Amino acid sequence: MSMLESTDAELLQRYAAGDDEAFAQLVRRHKDRLWAVALRTMRNPEEAADALQEALISAARRASQYRGDAAVLTWLHRIVINACLDRLRRNKVRVTDPLPDDPDRVLAFVDGDDPEREAALVEMRRDVISALRQLNADQRAALVLVDMEGYSVDEAAEILGCAPGTIKSRCSRGRARLAPLLAHVSLP
Repeated sequence: MSMLESTDAELLQRYAAGDDEAFAQLVRRHKDRLWAVALRTMRNPEEAADALQEALISAARRASQYRGDAAVLTWLHRIVINACLDRLRRNKVRVTDPLPDDPDRVLAFVDGDDPEREAALVEMRRDVISALRQLNADQRAALVLVDMEGYSVDEAAEILGCAPGTIKSRCSRGRARLAPLLAHVSLP
Protein backbone atom coordinates (compact mmCIF):
# COMPACT_ATOMS: atom_id res chain seq x y z
CA MET A 1 0.00 0.00 0.00
CA SER A 2 1.35 3.42 -0.95
CA MET A 3 1.73 6.19 1.61
CA LEU A 4 -1.02 8.18 -0.06
CA GLU A 5 -3.43 5.28 0.53
CA SER A 6 -2.25 4.61 4.09
CA THR A 7 -4.39 5.69 7.02
CA ASP A 8 -3.02 8.17 9.53
CA ALA A 9 -2.54 5.38 12.06
CA GLU A 10 -0.63 3.30 9.53
CA LEU A 11 1.63 6.23 8.70
CA LEU A 12 2.34 6.80 12.39
CA GLN A 13 3.14 3.11 12.85
CA ARG A 14 5.44 3.16 9.84
CA TYR A 15 7.23 6.20 11.23
CA ALA A 16 7.61 4.57 14.65
CA ALA A 17 9.14 1.59 12.84
CA GLY A 18 11.76 3.85 11.23
CA ASP A 19 10.17 5.22 8.02
CA ASP A 20 10.84 8.97 8.22
CA GLU A 21 8.91 9.66 5.02
CA ALA A 22 5.72 8.33 6.67
CA PHE A 23 5.76 11.14 9.24
CA ALA A 24 6.45 13.69 6.51
CA GLN A 25 3.41 12.40 4.62
CA LEU A 26 1.28 12.62 7.76
CA VAL A 27 2.35 16.24 8.29
CA ARG A 28 1.71 17.13 4.62
CA ARG A 29 -1.75 15.61 4.90
CA HIS A 30 -2.76 17.72 7.92
CA LYS A 31 -0.49 20.78 7.83
CA ASP A 32 -3.23 23.27 6.91
CA ARG A 33 -5.54 22.32 9.78
CA LEU A 34 -2.68 22.15 12.28
CA TRP A 35 -1.44 25.56 11.14
CA ALA A 36 -4.93 27.06 11.42
CA VAL A 37 -5.31 25.83 14.99
CA ALA A 38 -1.86 27.10 15.96
CA LEU A 39 -2.41 30.49 14.33
CA ARG A 40 -5.82 31.03 15.89
CA THR A 41 -4.56 29.98 19.29
CA MET A 42 -1.34 32.01 19.24
CA ARG A 43 -2.69 35.05 17.32
CA ASN A 44 0.78 35.72 15.93
CA PRO A 45 2.22 33.99 12.85
CA GLU A 46 5.79 33.80 14.16
CA GLU A 47 4.71 32.42 17.54
CA ALA A 48 2.30 30.01 15.83
CA ALA A 49 5.07 28.75 13.56
CA ASP A 50 7.36 28.17 16.54
CA ALA A 51 4.63 26.43 18.52
CA LEU A 52 3.72 24.24 15.55
CA GLN A 53 7.35 23.29 15.04
CA GLU A 54 7.67 22.39 18.73
CA ALA A 55 4.47 20.35 18.49
CA LEU A 56 5.63 18.41 15.44
CA ILE A 57 8.97 17.65 17.07
CA SER A 58 7.10 16.46 20.16
CA ALA A 59 4.76 14.33 18.05
CA ALA A 60 7.70 12.77 16.22
CA ARG A 61 9.42 11.94 19.50
CA ARG A 62 6.27 10.45 20.99
CA ALA A 63 5.04 8.57 17.92
CA SER A 64 5.88 5.21 19.45
CA GLN A 65 3.78 6.12 22.50
CA TYR A 66 0.60 6.66 20.45
CA ARG A 67 -1.95 4.23 21.90
CA GLY A 68 -4.73 4.61 19.38
CA ASP A 69 -7.26 5.85 21.96
CA ALA A 70 -8.09 8.75 19.66
CA ALA A 71 -7.76 9.44 15.96
CA VAL A 72 -4.24 10.45 14.92
CA LEU A 73 -5.50 13.88 13.83
CA THR A 74 -7.10 14.41 17.25
CA TRP A 75 -3.83 13.33 18.89
CA LEU A 76 -1.91 15.81 16.70
CA HIS A 77 -4.35 18.63 17.45
CA ARG A 78 -3.96 17.98 21.15
CA ILE A 79 -0.17 18.20 20.87
CA VAL A 80 -0.43 21.45 18.86
CA ILE A 81 -2.88 23.06 21.30
CA ASN A 82 -0.75 22.02 24.28
CA ALA A 83 2.39 23.41 22.63
CA CYS A 84 0.56 26.69 21.98
CA LEU A 85 -0.77 26.94 25.51
CA ASP A 86 2.64 26.09 26.96
CA ARG A 87 4.24 28.75 24.81
CA LEU A 88 1.63 31.36 25.79
CA ARG A 89 2.10 30.58 29.47
CA ARG A 90 5.87 30.59 29.13
CA ASN A 91 6.00 33.89 27.29
CA LYS A 92 3.26 35.61 29.29
CA VAL A 93 3.07 38.18 26.51
CA ARG A 94 -0.03 39.82 25.15
CA VAL A 95 0.35 40.07 21.40
CA THR A 96 -0.86 43.38 20.02
CA ASP A 97 -0.02 42.94 16.35
CA PRO A 98 -3.12 42.05 14.34
CA LEU A 99 -3.24 38.82 12.40
CA PRO A 100 -2.77 39.37 8.71
CA ASP A 101 -5.99 39.20 6.77
CA ASP A 102 -6.43 35.99 4.85
CA PRO A 103 -8.30 37.19 1.78
CA ASP A 104 -9.03 33.68 0.55
CA ARG A 105 -11.00 32.85 3.69
CA VAL A 106 -12.66 36.23 4.11
CA LEU A 107 -13.52 36.69 0.47
CA ALA A 108 -14.77 33.15 -0.06
CA PHE A 109 -18.21 34.46 0.86
CA VAL A 110 -18.05 37.40 -1.52
CA ASP A 111 -18.96 37.20 -5.16
CA GLY A 112 -16.43 39.91 -6.09
CA ASP A 113 -19.06 42.26 -7.50
CA ASP A 114 -19.86 43.94 -4.19
CA PRO A 115 -16.87 45.91 -2.84
CA GLU A 116 -18.91 47.35 0.05
CA ARG A 117 -19.82 43.87 1.29
CA GLU A 118 -16.22 42.76 0.81
CA ALA A 119 -14.96 45.66 2.93
CA ALA A 120 -17.60 44.95 5.58
CA LEU A 121 -16.48 41.30 5.81
CA VAL A 122 -12.84 42.30 6.21
CA GLU A 123 -13.82 44.76 8.96
CA MET A 124 -15.98 42.11 10.67
CA ARG A 125 -13.05 39.68 10.67
CA ARG A 126 -10.81 42.31 12.27
CA ASP A 127 -13.42 42.92 14.96
CA VAL A 128 -13.71 39.20 15.72
CA ILE A 129 -9.92 38.77 15.91
CA SER A 130 -9.64 41.80 18.18
CA ALA A 131 -12.35 40.42 20.47
CA LEU A 132 -10.71 36.98 20.58
CA ARG A 133 -7.50 38.63 21.80
CA GLN A 134 -9.34 39.65 24.95
CA LEU A 135 -10.07 36.06 26.00
CA ASN A 136 -7.69 33.99 28.07
CA ALA A 137 -5.79 31.26 26.24
CA ASP A 138 -7.96 28.40 27.55
CA GLN A 139 -11.23 30.05 26.48
CA ARG A 140 -9.77 31.03 23.12
CA ALA A 141 -8.50 27.48 22.48
CA ALA A 142 -11.91 25.99 23.31
CA LEU A 143 -13.77 28.48 21.11
CA VAL A 144 -11.33 28.04 18.22
CA LEU A 145 -11.81 24.27 18.28
CA VAL A 146 -15.59 24.22 18.79
CA ASP A 147 -16.86 27.34 17.02
CA MET A 148 -14.22 27.93 14.37
CA GLU A 149 -12.85 24.47 13.56
CA GLY A 150 -16.15 22.65 14.06
CA TYR A 151 -15.05 20.05 16.60
CA SER A 152 -17.63 18.62 18.95
CA VAL A 153 -17.34 19.41 22.65
CA ASP A 154 -16.16 15.84 23.30
CA GLU A 155 -13.50 16.08 20.57
CA ALA A 156 -12.29 19.44 21.86
CA ALA A 157 -12.12 18.00 25.39
CA GLU A 158 -10.02 15.13 24.12
CA ILE A 159 -7.69 17.48 22.23
CA LEU A 160 -7.24 19.80 25.20
CA GLY A 161 -7.06 16.99 27.73
CA CYS A 162 -9.90 18.10 29.94
CA ALA A 163 -13.49 17.16 30.69
CA PRO A 164 -16.30 18.01 28.25
CA GLY A 165 -17.90 20.10 30.99
CA THR A 166 -14.75 22.21 31.14
CA ILE A 167 -14.97 22.85 27.40
CA LYS A 168 -18.64 23.80 27.71
CA SER A 169 -17.78 26.17 30.55
CA ARG A 170 -14.86 27.75 28.68
CA CYS A 171 -16.98 28.19 25.55
CA SER A 172 -19.87 29.64 27.52
CA ARG A 173 -17.68 32.10 29.40
CA GLY A 174 -15.79 33.00 26.23
CA ARG A 175 -18.99 33.61 24.30
CA ALA A 176 -20.34 35.71 27.17
CA ARG A 177 -17.20 37.85 27.05
CA LEU A 178 -17.37 38.11 23.25
CA ALA A 179 -21.06 39.07 23.07
CA PRO A 180 -20.74 42.68 24.25
CA LEU A 181 -17.51 43.12 22.30
CA LEU A 182 -19.19 41.99 19.09
CA ALA A 183 -22.70 43.38 19.65
CA HIS A 184 -22.12 45.95 16.89
CA VAL A 185 -21.10 43.30 14.35
CA SER A 186 -23.62 42.03 11.83
CA LEU A 187 -23.25 40.10 8.60
CA PRO A 188 -23.37 42.40 5.60
